[in-house]
Amino acid sequence: MTDRLGLANLTSVPEPARPGYDPQDLSVGLVHLGAGAFFRAHQAWYTHKLAENGDHGWGILASSQRSATVTDQLAAQDGLYSVLERPTHADPVARVVGVIRGTASAAADPQPIIDAIADPGVHAVTLTVTEKGYRADGGRLRLDPEIQADLDGHTPVTVVGQLVRGLQKRAAVGAGPIALISCDNLSDNGAVLHRLVHDFADRLPGADAPRTREFIERQVTFPSTMVDRIVPATADADRDEVRRLLGLRDEAVVVAEPFIQWVITDEFLGPRPAWEKVGATLTRDVAGYERVKLRLLNATHSLIAYLGALAGYETIAQALADPRIEGAARKLSDQDTMPTLVAPDGMDLTAYREDVLDRFANPALGHRTAQVAMDGSQKLPQRILSTVRERRAAGATPAVGALLVAAWMRFLLGRDDDGRLLDVSDPMAQRLISLIQRAVPAEETVRGVFGVTEIFGEDLAEDDELVRAVASWYGSLRDFGVADTLSTL
Repeated sequence: MTDRLGLANLTSVPEPARPGYDPQDLSVGLVHLGAGAFFRAHQAWYTHKLAENGDHGWGILASSQRSATVTDQLAAQDGLYSVLERPTHADPVARVVGVIRGTASAAADPQPIIDAIADPGVHAVTLTVTEKGYRADGGRLRLDPEIQADLDGHTPVTVVGQLVRGLQKRAAVGAGPIALISCDNLSDNGAVLHRLVHDFADRLPGADAPRTREFIERQVTFPSTMVDRIVPATADADRDEVRRLLGLRDEAVVVAEPFIQWVITDEFLGPRPAWEKVGATLTRDVAGYERVKLRLLNATHSLIAYLGALAGYETIAQALADPRIEGAARKLSDQDTMPTLVAPDGMDLTAYREDVLDRFANPALGHRTAQVAMDGSQKLPQRILSTVRERRAAGATPAVGALLVAAWMRFLLGRDDDGRLLDVSDPMAQRLISLIQRAVPAEETVRGVFGVTEIFGEDLAEDDELVRAVASWYGSLRDFGVADTLSTL
């Protein structure tokens, strides 16, 4: 396709949108697992800005885990793609990114990923594989059949399996230290990844385990991060917009808001990209930033998504324009989440909350409620249940936190308040829906769902007051809908 973005026609892109470097001058210094839209609008964007700053040692090998669609799109465009920024009150801007210098598909052949992790020229691996990609169960590795096959020596299809096999090969060739950097919305994500990698290494047969464990202890770090940028799903209208702006078709375009933030624990043993030169924050304590983001941004996002979807709103901005849903969002932060937070130095929590709501209200993004509502069983423990536990320990019943849990349950029924089908996507959907669809009193339904201890733990399942609070909201949402329910908030 001659009018498709690629190296051969990069010079035809208008100069302000063209990379300020020749992509072919970049050497690969990073590997990324999970080459979805967020990575391309976030970690790759920071690395792109660093390349424009003159540092050409951090080209990226980007890999997909399940579907090769994205990596095939990128490969067909020589790794090039564009970021389409949509401000609230200005025209959209497209810029071409050229830092992806190779692609791989784990589903087709994970060996290039393993080889790249072992490459002495590679010094960091970043990950955006979403919560479910880590295969964690209660802080340990979930020994499902694919993890077991990876342990038994089959070509690794799981993220942790690929990492450990790459580290084994890295140790064998003496490639030196490397950082594994989780960029997912997991609390203390570096520690989570550290435990899972160690757990896999400990389960290796024979002499492999102690040798691999020693290498990991001496040569591998696991910096925690906090990442933030709204990246809605790309629509055909976005591709058409990019073609108008660039004069070329881009099948891999990603859409983003102008805001971007990355906070990284400064835990590196070897060379690393100087991301702080292009706006990232390097710190010894990510936890405070992370808690604020998970609780004030992500939890609020989920509440708006579930209530909005049930009320028939397609986008987050449309949902937030409903004063009843906006009121619920404010009460969640004011009553339930802010009391659990200590602001990092220089951060005003109320101002941060207002910035979050302003960003969510950007109609140009078209961020779909269904997209934010995905994988609630994996997200809620991080976003709201930790807050719920802290409020319960303080003797309080988090009313709006209970509403969020109830709205998620009601969403899983798969129809909005007018009976229209909802797009329910959750790895535990079948199990949860079977519990929720039973025609029983609301409290019995909630007790059944709270019995899924992988989500709620033993403690919340036995918290009668919390169960009753969630059941009250769930029964109202199920029987009367969002509008009538929020009139009582």
